[in-house]
Amino acid sequence: FRPGHELFHLPAATMETYDVTGVGDTVIATLAVAIAAGADLAVAAQLANSAAGEVVRHVGTTTITAEMLAAALVRSDQAGARERTA
Repeated sequence: FRPGHELFHLPAATMETYDVTGVGDTVIATLAVAIAAGADLAVAAQLANSAAGEVVRHVGTTTITAEMLAAALVRSDQAGARERTA
């Protein structure tokens, strides 16, 4: 909830999950960096969600790189486009 703003929903994506170790840390770190860089909460949450989706695809604690996040965002955009045309 954000006073004065519309509600937004981040849809869940189905994916194979290998390990959730550190995913909460990834979400908080990505959210904080995005907000510090000037993103609004909705965009920061979308980035954090994509980052989390990427790190659970790996076994063990995984750090996310800018390249990994960019690839996750591309996959997310492609999945969203498929859903919109289905």
